[in-house]
Amino acid sequence: MPTDGLPETFHVTTDEQLRAVSNLTRHRIMAVLRFEPATITQIAARVGLAKGSSSYHVRLLERAGLVKVVRTRKVRGVTERYYAMAARAIALPDPGEGGPDVLMRHAVADLEASPVGERQVRMAHLRLTEEQFAQLGARLQALADEYRELSDPSLPDASLVFALFHPAPRQQAEEGAK
Repeated sequence: MPTDGLPETFHVTTDEQLRAVSNLTRHRIMAVLRFEPATITQIAARVGLAKGSSSYHVRLLERAGLVKVVRTRKVRGVTERYYAMAARAIALPDPGEGGPDVLMRHAVADLEASPVGERQVRMAHLRLTEEQFAQLGARLQALADEYRELSDPSLPDASLVFALFHPAPRQQAEEGAK
């Protein structure tokens, strides 16, 4: 999909937008639209939904400003709409301490639904200076950006999720689990 003129980032700022992206089905629809425009029929087939359900979810995303119609065409007297993301990336507000992280919840749901032989999951516990922490975050983001530029819509989907964070102190984490 040509991304000329497309904003780099859409910042989620309203409750309506946050509700729209908080739904796993809509998250999966946005993943379909990330690389190329698609019709409701194409979205339904890729996500495994009925056309009516896909239409409902796309309308909510469109109303929230997260997706938009990028072209139309007439097919047997009916106007077919092609939808695409409204920006290259979506930035969610920080959920705050102890709040649910929508992106990570969606990522875990997608990971759990993925075929076992087709995933690579690693976790590393590190001890870094603040400078090293910032450098690693920047390197991970640059690597993700590099591979996003190499993405080919004709190839199967692949998702990359990373989280670099300072865990809560042990006592605080145990209290949160109660």
